Amino acid sequence: MPASSQPSGPFGDGPWPASDMGATAQDIAVPDKPGTLGAAPEAALGGPAGSEPAELEIGATTGRPSRTSLFRLTAVTFIENKLAVVGMAIIVLLVLFCFVGPHLYITDQKTLNPAFSNYAPSAGHLLGTDGEGFDVLGRLMVAGQSSIEIGLAAGLCAAIFGTLYGAISAVAGGIVDAVMMRLVDALYSLPTLFLLILLSAMFSPNLPLMILVLSFIAWLGPARLVRGEALSLRTREYVQAVRVAGGTQARIVLRHIIPNAIGTIMVNTSFLIADAILALASLSFLGLGLPDTIPTWGGMLSNGTTVIYDGYWWQLYPAGVAIVLTVVAFNFIGDALRDSLDVRLQRR
Repeated sequence: MPASSQPSGPFGDGPWPASDMGATAQDIAVPDKPGTLGAAPEAALGGPAGSEPAELEIGATTGRPSRTSLFRLTAVTFIENKLAVVGMAIIVLLVLFCFVGPHLYITDQKTLNPAFSNYAPSAGHLLGTDGEGFDVLGRLMVAGQSSIEIGLAAGLCAAIFGTLYGAISAVAGGIVDAVMMRLVDALYSLPTLFLLILLSAMFSPNLPLMILVLSFIAWLGPARLVRGEALSLRTREYVQAVRVAGGTQARIVLRHIIPNAIGTIMVNTSFLIADAILALASLSFLGLGLPDTIPTWGGMLSNGTTVIYDGYWWQLYPAGVAIVLTVVAFNFIGDALRDSLDVRLQRR
C-alpha cells in the first residue's frame, strides 16, 4: 500500500505504526477500576497489584471530602481553638477533682462535728471547715459529683427529648406541627425560675426528680432548634426519595433528619449542660434543691452567704469558683463546636 494511502493517526500526525496495525483487544489494557491504569496498576493503586487502593480524601465521583477528612477537619479546627482546649482541660480536671479526689483526700462528710466548725484553712484542713465541722475541700469534691452528674444527665435528657420532639413536629407538619409548637410556646411564656421553683416545691426533691425537673425546662430550646433544621432537611432530595420508596416517618426522623442535624444538637447540648448546672445551683441557693444530706455547690454557696460577713470567706468562694469554671468551660466547648462544625459545613 502506498504511504499516502496508509491510515493516519488519530490526530492526523502521520501513519499508524506497523506494530499497532495488528493490535488485538487483548493487547489493549482496559482499567478494571476507576482511577487505575491498565498498563501500570501498581503505580495507580499505590501498592502491589491486587492490593486495596489507599483511602481517598476526595470522593472519586462526587468530588466531596470523605467522612474521614470531614472528621479530621472538624477535630483540627476544634483543637486549634485555644479556648476549647482550655475548656476541655478544665472539665477533665474538675472530673478528676470530684471523682478521684475523695479517694486521695479522705474526709468524713456524713458525721457532724461542731467542735471543728469554722476553722480557717490550715495544714489539716486545706480550705478550712464550715459551720457544721465538715472539711470544705472534701465537701467541695463530693458536692461536685452530684452537680456534674445532674447537669450532664439533665442536659442529655433534654437534648434527646427536645430533638425527637422537634424532628417529629417538623416531619409531621400540618395541624400536628401547629399543636406541638403551640405547646412549646405556652411553656416558653412561663418564667423559667418560677416554673423551677413551682416544680421543686410540688415534689419531694431527690436526685432522679431533680434531673426530670431540670430536663422539663431545658428541652424547649432544642425542640425549636431541631424543628427549624428539620423544616429545611425534609425538603431535600434524599428525604423525598425515602417518602417515594415508602419509608416510614420514623425512618425519616431517625435515619435522615436527626443525623443531618447532629451539629446543631451537639452545640446546643453543651450549653444545656452548663445551664442545668447553673439552674441546680440557683435552686440549691434558694433552698429548693437536693436535701442537705446530698451536698451541692449551690447549697455550699447558700450556706457561705450567711457567714460571709463573719470573715469565713473559704465557705463561699471555692463553691462559687467551681460553678463559674464549670459553666464557662462548657460554654467554651460549645462555642468551639459551633465554629468547627461551621467550617466543616462550609467545606462540604
